Amino acid sequence: MRCLSGRYRLGPKLGQGGMASVWRAHDDVLDRDVAVKLLTPEHAADPDAFLRARNEARSGARFAHPNVVAVYDFGTSRRGGRGTAYLVMELVEGPLLVEAMRDGPLDWQVAGRICAEVGAGLAAAHGHGIVHRDVKPANVVLTAAGAKILDFGVAAPIGHPSERILFGTPAYLAPERLEGAPASPATDVYAAGVLLYQCLTGRIPWPVDTDEQVLHAHRCTPPSDLPPIAGLPPEIAELCAASLSKVPECRPTAIALALILAAAVDVPVHVPPVLTHRPAPAVDALDAPTLAVQARSKSAVIG
Repeated sequence: MRCLSGRYRLGPKLGQGGMASVWRAHDDVLDRDVAVKLLTPEHAADPDAFLRARNEARSGARFAHPNVVAVYDFGTSRRGGRGTAYLVMELVEGPLLVEAMRDGPLDWQVAGRICAEVGAGLAAAHGHGIVHRDVKPANVVLTAAGAKILDFGVAAPIGHPSERILFGTPAYLAPERLEGAPASPATDVYAAGVLLYQCLTGRIPWPVDTDEQVLHAHRCTPPSDLPPIAGLPPEIAELCAASLSKVPECRPTAIALALILAAAVDVPVHVPPVLTHRPAPAVDALDAPTLAVQARSKSAVIG
């Protein structure tokens, strides 16, 4: 078996993409199974492919969340005179969301849970200053522990100016991205709104057939209303519509998306705490001893 950097021993191939293959591997140092994304030979010398792989590693390694696939390592390896880059990730078992939707729309409670978990993962990314920029069913894996977001290869810091080349998937691009706006959390929420609509109906929110038509729809055409869905709480339909607003400021935050959906389907989600501060109580209103710490001596005094 091929061994990368004397540590990651490759096993069977798990999947193949346009720029990289994914392998099951064993980390001989920490004695655990991992997934390794390995650039294909034709992309090994491509600077853009290398930068995307490194960007995915750096973005994913900046935070940990139950609904985001964890990143463990990034490196380069040379064998037989050829070099390549690789990304080491958490090994997750389960189908991609795009595969789960091939037979049609999902039950609304299942759709709500998946999108609540996606929203929670996005909220964690946004809390660390990262915009995913490619939220779609092919980048969500369904595991026994819940949905997990994959592939931060085109992620960008919040406020990052738009590049000359627009990265992402046409069906999920927020209208402001088409106008060259900087990366913002609202663009991920828009994509999550498309995802929620698609999970509930089996299609995107516009009757279009080509990429050109869908890009025009993002800019100019209001999304279709959700069809009647038995048992669907009205707050989910309202949330979906709000997430698809053409105006970024009118969309909910990823935290709100996650919490509203989680409440509607009665599942827990992990979201960053939203801290609020109350005025400090008066000293004589305290009903318990206070603990004062003397900084120099580090001794505690009960007052």
